[in-house]
Amino acid sequence: MTGLQKIRSVIVEDEAAARDVLRNYLQKYCPQVEIVGEAQNSREAVPLLHELQPQLVFLDVEMPFGNAFDVLEACSDLQFETIFVTAFSQYSLRALNQSAAYYLLKPISIEELILAVNKVQQQIVKSEAFNRNKIIVENFRESTPGKQRVILPTMEGFEVVKMEEIVRLKGNGNFTDLYLTNGTKKMACRFLKHFHELLPLPFLRVHKSHIINLNFVKLYNKGSYITLEDGSEVEISVTYKDDFLKNFK
Repeated sequence: MTGLQKIRSVIVEDEAAARDVLRNYLQKYCPQVEIVGEAQNSREAVPLLHELQPQLVFLDVEMPFGNAFDVLEACSDLQFETIFVTAFSQYSLRALNQSAAYYLLKPISIEELILAVNKVQQQIVKSEAFNRNKIIVENFRESTPGKQRVILPTMEGFEVVKMEEIVRLKGNGNFTDLYLTNGTKKMACRFLKHFHELLPLPFLRVHKSHIINLNFVKLYNKGSYITLEDGSEVEISVTYKDDFLKNFK
């Protein structure tokens, strides 16, 4: 992709005023984006996306006739990057964060828009055939948290891991080490705080440097540590002890 080639993009948003704002922002601040089409609901969006086959879709999460995840499911045969536009919703934000998705909260921040578009542009330039959309849909549809998958940004790109296969996480400076049931270790380019906010129970923080999966607890030593099924011993701090005892039955 040369500097002259633009990112063919479609806006899917049910509010006309919001479409106007986004279109104007993109034209003014993101010259690398070419808007080739617009749709105002999921019913319009699906045939339009199949017709235009864009590289990037700005997708409103909540719309008439089906939400963003319905659109992605109906377009699973297409390959495009997605930037979600959403009002705050804890449930959909968790699904998006677990899938390392790009999203913008309403009202749209120009700085966040530029940042998201630049990140997407990097993915397109690298020509990474990484179907993030499929995982986003699966995570949104899966009601059992442990069965969901999490996308790990790594030094090489991305890796997908099932939550139920994560035994524990350990903070490692600017990175987080994840220890899996098969004995392997993955290093994610995120602070431990990112996973503390992202992962639901049975994941629990027990120390400033440790998050464990309660399903793998083998032994609790009242002194100061927890032994997990893989034989590892994790320190538990006074700050998190009450929370651990409350959740560990």
